[in-house]
Amino acid sequence: METLQLPFIHKQKKSLKDRIKYHFLSWLHLTNEPVLKVYRGFGNESTLIIHGSMFRRSALSRKKYRPSIWLNFFGLIRLFLVRPYPHATIRVYAGGQIAETQTDLDGYFRVEVSIAQPLLPGWHVVRAQCIAKEGRSETVLAEGEGTVLLPHSAAFACISDIDDTFLVSHSAALFKRLKVLITRNAHTRQPFEGVVEHYKMLAEANRTDGATNPFFYVSSSEWNLYDYILEFSKKNGLPEGVYLLSPLKQLAEVLKTGQGKHMTKFMRIVRILEAYPDQHFILLGDDTQEDPTIYASVVKHFQSRIRCIYIRQVHQKNQPKTREILSQIEAMGVPCCYFAHSAEARRHSVESGLTAL
Repeated sequence: METLQLPFIHKQKKSLKDRIKYHFLSWLHLTNEPVLKVYRGFGNESTLIIHGSMFRRSALSRKKYRPSIWLNFFGLIRLFLVRPYPHATIRVYAGGQIAETQTDLDGYFRVEVSIAQPLLPGWHVVRAQCIAKEGRSETVLAEGEGTVLLPHSAAFACISDIDDTFLVSHSAALFKRLKVLITRNAHTRQPFEGVVEHYKMLAEANRTDGATNPFFYVSSSEWNLYDYILEFSKKNGLPEGVYLLSPLKQLAEVLKTGQGKHMTKFMRIVRILEAYPDQHFILLGDDTQEDPTIYASVVKHFQSRIRCIYIRQVHQKNQPKTREILSQIEAMGVPCCYFAHSAEARRHSVESGLTAL
């Protein structure tokens, strides 16, 4: 990886008031120290897409996952007590290049880094710093490290929703969704039966080089839940992939968690397809919200590049509408599988030649 020298971080001495506040927040498992989080990014032979969030206040990483309702409740609330750092200068070191950008009002940043030489397929380390500039002098307020995926050549890549697609979430019922969020954690939440096996089949399909078909997880869940979802995915053995979530929410908006703008989800999917113009894709979602409608729009724009669409049956009320939309998609030449159990989806993948037994 690149050998660029990163500037030294200057740390200011804390006052007594600051130290007391620091210990109080630590007791709550929060920190008021500037924190720069770099999410998993993706790229191709010419461009790396690096993104992340800068925080004035953020939750400390959770180390223990005990089956306690109160611990899970406070664990969730902490994720929505974050305070973003808007208009911060972010300097990114990736692929032997340096790029700068600014965070938006939510503390989020996204930058495309042009690289002179293509990188090998696989995961590559990238680094970022938050820079405070005063005249000609600079102070590094925080730094973070992440990874960026350059996919191996593959027969297809997968783009999957998260809530109620592989993670049981009750997205169509607000109070059920909040109940499962509050009473369970990343280790006690459950995936749908058989879904992990299906995703592993897709990831490993037709591969002889030891690499896996790439996975992109695109969701209306907020960046507040990034570490939560990452831990759940790791705990349950889902294929490693890139996660693209929705803007941060504050505590007052916790009742609206998972209710992101679906048009932005469509645009995130489009960015993935545009990054890999020669790649075919499989789309996976569910019928609780707008996945069928979003995927229909994707097919209209990228018809020849969508191999198949999988939609999980979760919300009975939406089934007639979903079947109508999927019929329209199939009329455009893209096969669909509308299934109640993952065993049906696995069988479809085998019978359609996407995967082997």
